[in-house]
Amino acid sequence: MATLLGLQSHLTFPKTTVKPFAVLNQTHKMRVPFELKQGQNRRFHQLPSGLNMEVIEQKRERSDKPNPPLVFVHGSYHAAWCWAEHWFPFFSASGFDCYAVSLLGQGESDAPPGTVAGSLQTHADDVADFIKENLSLPPVLLGHSFGGLIIQNYIARLKSEKSIVKFLALTLFFCCLGSIPEMKTSYPELGGAVLVCSVPPSGNSGLVWRYLFTKPIAAFKVTRSLAAKAFQTDLSLCKETFFSSTMEDHLVLRYQELMKESSRMPLFDLRKLNASLPVPSVPKSSIEVLVLGAKDDFIVDAKGLSETGEFYGVSPVCVEGVAHDMMLDCSWEKGAAVILSWLDGLSR
Repeated sequence: MATLLGLQSHLTFPKTTVKPFAVLNQTHKMRVPFELKQGQNRRFHQLPSGLNMEVIEQKRERSDKPNPPLVFVHGSYHAAWCWAEHWFPFFSASGFDCYAVSLLGQGESDAPPGTVAGSLQTHADDVADFIKENLSLPPVLLGHSFGGLIIQNYIARLKSEKSIVKFLALTLFFCCLGSIPEMKTSYPELGGAVLVCSVPPSGNSGLVWRYLFTKPIAAFKVTRSLAAKAFQTDLSLCKETFFSSTMEDHLVLRYQELMKESSRMPLFDLRKLNASLPVPSVPKSSIEVLVLGAKDDFIVDAKGLSETGEFYGVSPVCVEGVAHDMMLDCSWEKGAAVILSWLDGLSR
């Protein structure tokens, strides 16, 4: 029985109360705030910790079929705004409700105590809490860069909890109750997942070592740009790190200013993060996953993209003519079109 009680601590039973969005009149935390577009709203979801997480949303323009909602998770030096710029108008016009969260310590979200915003688990927990309390249909999760790694952790946790639920329910049926009780995981079900230029399941250490041995100059630039945050003051380096060479400088400058303000604290302690990897494996057919990469990605290389595809048993799609920030790049519609085609296939 003690073992059963221990297993129950990982689960949640059905609740009758639903926590609404906390709509707060907060002052901007970003000194260069992102101005919302027509049809977009900014709200704040209150987490169990009491901290508020920024959510930008844009509802679908047409509702001829019950498409799954889309929930977007950003990576380092970004926040919810990076999805709202181009992809929100595109996907809402295509019939999808869109939600983007700013992880704690990023964008307009509250900052937790300490020196880092969280861990893979705590960030995934926050995304799960938002979905559980606000969405009625299983969403498709879309994550960029380190946001993709957070989604990979979400998938692994969901599958682990489902296994525990199945074991516990059968144990209670045979040993105690004579009927199978209704139990739910703390991680809601997903309709699918899209990993956009995602850090692979083993983390970024493999990327770094490959760059050091094969592209030492690129390795130096990436380290200077991201670890030393030189992208914040060097416009050409910012463009090389995140965008295509054809991106107009005035757009790079605008996004550079937003990225400067988006991250008030690191997303992770990288040493602890790498020690927690790789992400636990899941059955290959347990969830529909699209692995999407960019041909001109300066951060995630072709081998990293292949690793993620192999991990989920799918063939990755590499989009020509776009860079790491696929959703902001000058050819942003290329990646959006691939995702929309995949979503249409998912619904069929």
